[in-house]
Amino acid sequence: MSSNRITGGEIILKALADQGVEVVFGYPGGVTLPLYNDLHKQNSLRHILVGHEQGGVHAAEGYARSTGKTGVAMATSGPGATNTVTGLVDALMDSIPIVCLTGQVTSALIGNDAFQEADTTGITRPATKHNYLVKSTDDLAYILHEAFYIASHGRPGPVLVDIPKDIIMGYGDYVGPEGIAPRNYKPQINGDRDLIEAAVDLVASAERPIIYAGGGVINSGPEASALLQKLVKMTGFPCTTTLMALGAYPTTDKQFIGMPGMHGTYEANLAMHDCDVMFNIGARFDDRVTGNTAAFSPNSQKIHVDIDPSSINKNITVDLAIIADATSFLTDFITVWNEKQPKVNHSAVEDWWKIIETWRSVECLNFEQDKDEVIKPQYALSRLSEILSGTDYYITTDVGQHQMWAAQYIQFDEPNRWMTSGGLGTMGYGVPSAMGVQVAHPDSSVVCVTSEGSVMMNIQELLTISKERLPVKILNLNNKVLGMIRQWQELFYENNESQCDLSNGPDFIKLAESMGFTAFSCAKAEDVDASIKEMLETDGPVFLNMATDRMENVFPMIPSGAAHNDIVLHPDQKPVTVDSKDKVTA
Repeated sequence: MSSNRITGGEIILKALADQGVEVVFGYPGGVTLPLYNDLHKQNSLRHILVGHEQGGVHAAEGYARSTGKTGVAMATSGPGATNTVTGLVDALMDSIPIVCLTGQVTSALIGNDAFQEADTTGITRPATKHNYLVKSTDDLAYILHEAFYIASHGRPGPVLVDIPKDIIMGYGDYVGPEGIAPRNYKPQINGDRDLIEAAVDLVASAERPIIYAGGGVINSGPEASALLQKLVKMTGFPCTTTLMALGAYPTTDKQFIGMPGMHGTYEANLAMHDCDVMFNIGARFDDRVTGNTAAFSPNSQKIHVDIDPSSINKNITVDLAIIADATSFLTDFITVWNEKQPKVNHSAVEDWWKIIETWRSVECLNFEQDKDEVIKPQYALSRLSEILSGTDYYITTDVGQHQMWAAQYIQFDEPNRWMTSGGLGTMGYGVPSAMGVQVAHPDSSVVCVTSEGSVMMNIQELLTISKERLPVKILNLNNKVLGMIRQWQELFYENNESQCDLSNGPDFIKLAESMGFTAFSCAKAEDVDASIKEMLETDGPVFLNMATDRMENVFPMIPSGAAHNDIVLHPDQKPVTVDSKDKVTA
């Protein structure tokens, strides 16, 4: 045996160190004990023992989303591996770079229905960007480095490495990450120059343009967001960003017209419907944005820039497609624009802005909060945003009404500050994601906006947070019902409230306190500010249980399968329309 050969467990730890990994979120099991024995002998890598493997993957997602680095989760074989699947699909849908290491029974037992055996590679093939079953300890280092490359290059996503126990215990040679890149995976980073010139010409010709940015801008890195801001200011055009891209362009800027889609703003949705040139950078035209694809932005020419070729013409057929990374594309686009100095029809664009401002005058996100009435969630979140303004903060959410209200009312002027489950819509994402974010940013304020349905999905991670002394703040908007389910049942199912009532839930104060949190309640609108400030200023983890209006609905709303111009406002608000001569009418 060569003296430079080391165990598979040592190879794993050395590979993680060479990849710059600082923390892993994991849960041990029988087949991963040799790895955990090696982990015990070192102090450079931080391991956080989560309460559930799903929570570990979501924590890795939060870490990755808030830092731009690749997150790492570990689990054992069988149920440990299968428990990661929801998190893996969540990361796949939202393009989050993570590497998940799972243990597997010894190689000789694979296929024998051994104790805690599962076909992890088969199960996770559709749940990951790529996955591996390691068959030799000598291959382990190379596979690990390749996994990190694949997870973080091109369209990011989760990569799973399944490692049998004998591979962990065996000996092999270690190779570093230098120069490791899969020969058959070469994502296209730079866009075609001719197509970029064509895009410049088309954008410059627009009279009713809209810039539509997606999560690909944030995934590309902070430079892409800075370039997006430069592009928007340079053109003077309106900008909208998807749920996953909030913060890629400052939401407080006047050229930001709000988020589009099912619960997007009135002005963003009507601008998307009526625009003549739609400039999509890094968004995948998902169904929550497009609504009825047959009626989606019917009179516009569409440019789609995306690093993932499979996203092009997948949901919406476009007029000009460019395969490129957002940073590279925006750099080149701005360069070509400055070289060509194209003539923009400023008069037409000014008229377009007048129309948008008329739609904006509807003030679709307005609400009334009487101090003597029950707390409206919109009020709670708008006050949270105002109190956090000017500070160093990160927001995670779970899924449901509170997620949409958080997207509508919390302001983000920087990228990587907003962590939510977009594509998969995973309840139980918020708390473990907040844990991952707080680990990455120990001195920042991290607030998880959740509600009692979602928070119960991964409630065990409250204990992980307190054990790790992480000062995560939980804002639980408690309306005693599965709010989005109740809203749809009210609007589309004859108001039959079927299996959505949560009024017999636990005492969240006692529950949170039992897990090491400071916990208190707020039930009056007049106490909202003081309660939020107390939550933020109290040391350590805090759980604020805020009683909110059970019957409040999320508006605006585009019914499922409807077009953008079928948007429904709050019953107290009146829409405006624009006739063929661009005259605004009430």
